[in-house]
Amino acid sequence: MRSTLLLGLILLASACTSGDPTPETTVTTVATSVPTSTTTATTALSAETVPSASSTSTTTTTTTTTTTEPPPELLGLELQLFADIDRVLAIAAPVGEQRVFLAERHGVIHAVAASGEATEFLDISDRVRANGIEQGLLGLAFHPDYRENGLFYVYYTDAADDTRLSEFVGGGEVADPASEVELLVFDQPTDRHNGGMLEFGPDGYLYVAVGDGGDGGHHGQQADTLFGTILRLDVDGGYPYAVPADNPFVAGGGAAEIFVYGLRNPWRFAIDDGEIYIADVGQEGWEEVTVLSLDEGGANLGWAYREGSSCFNSPECDEIETVLPTVEYDHGEGCSISGGSVYRGDAIPELHGAYFYADWCRGWVRSFRYENDEAVDLRDWSELEPGQVNTFGTDATGELYLGTWGGPVWKLVPIRADE
Repeated sequence: MRSTLLLGLILLASACTSGDPTPETTVTTVATSVPTSTTTATTALSAETVPSASSTSTTTTTTTTTTTEPPPELLGLELQLFADIDRVLAIAAPVGEQRVFLAERHGVIHAVAASGEATEFLDISDRVRANGIEQGLLGLAFHPDYRENGLFYVYYTDAADDTRLSEFVGGGEVADPASEVELLVFDQPTDRHNGGMLEFGPDGYLYVAVGDGGDGGHHGQQADTLFGTILRLDVDGGYPYAVPADNPFVAGGGAAEIFVYGLRNPWRFAIDDGEIYIADVGQEGWEEVTVLSLDEGGANLGWAYREGSSCFNSPECDEIETVLPTVEYDHGEGCSISGGSVYRGDAIPELHGAYFYADWCRGWVRSFRYENDEAVDLRDWSELEPGQVNTFGTDATGELYLGTWGGPVWKLVPIRADE
């Protein structure tokens, strides 16, 4: 079960103007300028060659030269079957772990070994409700010291239609369902916009995406509520958690747990190299990705004053200080963004630093790099055709995976000239 493509590297960049973007061929980047370049399908992407290293001893004239050859020409990408499991909403792997963990919507976490063998790691389906399309087991993250303490965290919809952030103990072949420790419970106003992404940052804190609860846009600009935000929690500093001393609202002005606010339904974020990539699902017209430095705590991303870079509930939105999206696209090109991950694997060095994302409705995949505060090297990988992408994730070595609604889970792999 492989889906193959030869690379159509189409750069998609346009300024945000009053005209309608061309469906399926335009990505708007909200930045000062975006360099434009197009690479044909048969042109290899730039690959670095490791410089030769020479060493000379004072007691010998022997010179040793070591050269690392670049990989063969990259012709394209393909999707390789990784696991025949559907409804996977989160993909994660602990540091130093060969297994990849897949959180399936109905409440089961599967551990997949390098051999492809999948085993059940945790089953909490007895306490997870997955009736609505945005409900279920929504998030999974492993503690940075998982190999020592066995702790991991999940975010799920419970039997009362509320969402819970909980800690569990694993550390072996299976986790203990009875080890659950509740950190937070969100009394959801509806069954929509639950968020759920979990990831630890380089600061050791747990970042948690919380949707606005489908309340019609009221929560987004209320910094005193945890809805419509990304939280930052210190799970090691107190029981069940502590608030980091440098969180932006510790001294007042909003809920102390909040890192950023002004979000509708942040469906997946990624933390990479001191930055956070936040994909937020739009309502009427625009989908968006906003990239922030982890030093920009307290930022207001605009919902519901804005949808993307356009005014929404506030005609005077330009007078309100909000952060504009880095990349956005309109509903002529899709209808629901699925945020992804930054590629840092070894198999495709040409794509190091590329952030991948998808549209759930159209099934396309795109990527960009974030450099000097703007999106560059925008590429369209639509011919991959993975299906309805729910989520992306990486293994411990940085290789990239895609989970789909109808199954399966795919691994992104290169097509090279010698293959």
